[in-house]
Amino acid sequence: MKIISSIQNPFIKNILQLKEKSRLRKKTQTFVIEGQREISLAIKGGYNIESILYYPEICSTSVLNEIIPTTLTPEVIEISKEVYQKIAYRETTEGIVAIAKSKALTLESLSFKREAPLILVAEAPEKPGNIGALLRTADAANLDAVIIANPKTDMYNPNILRSSVGCIFTNNIATGTTEEIITYLKAKSVTINCAALSASIPYQTQDFTQPTAIVVGTEATGLSDTWLSNASQNIIIPMQGEIDSMNVSVAAAILIFEAKRQRNFD
Repeated sequence: MKIISSIQNPFIKNILQLKEKSRLRKKTQTFVIEGQREISLAIKGGYNIESILYYPEICSTSVLNEIIPTTLTPEVIEISKEVYQKIAYRETTEGIVAIAKSKALTLESLSFKREAPLILVAEAPEKPGNIGALLRTADAANLDAVIIANPKTDMYNPNILRSSVGCIFTNNIATGTTEEIITYLKAKSVTINCAALSASIPYQTQDFTQPTAIVVGTEATGLSDTWLSNASQNIIIPMQGEIDSMNVSVAAAILIFEAKRQRNFD
């Protein structure tokens, strides 16, 4: 088994670059995963794991064997404490880091579990933490898909992976431009329900049992005019305080679980 003990090792330097540079992740089509649960979910989600690095004082070989199915043959590398502390964001990632191949995440690759799919669309979310929270909500609700319009970063940004707690691997995800996504939804006869302040009806009065996309924008600017002009219906969460908006992940959760309620949580 290969052992790396120096932080000056070229392979370790490349891992650090992968974590920092979206351009390199896109060029090599690889990214870094930390943590036993996250790596296990990536494997379950069909991601190709190229390499696994582990620090044996935290992650034993028996745990390693439980994580890696016998059908997979990634390169397994033992690393020193110094190397692990250099490449890990936090020591609570259980002594294991993996390099995986990314997926294209195209609209064409989406497939739905239901005849009347329930889809979350988020336009240009800026904060990785919000994207992670949206993905966790989507996983909890077992949505058919999550689509990110006009993404500000690639979906394999370490901050998205960390904040999603591995839910990026459990969701059916695609990215595209606003125009591409609207064309796609209309071709699939999916109703477009835009969370907006104007020309809206209370969200609980809308029928979400048909093929449905719930579309949310940023807290600061909301949805673009392109979405609003193509909406089947604008919906609103009535506010009873002094402000007229809430965190996008909170708003999305309210709308999603109302849709799930109408569908008897199917």
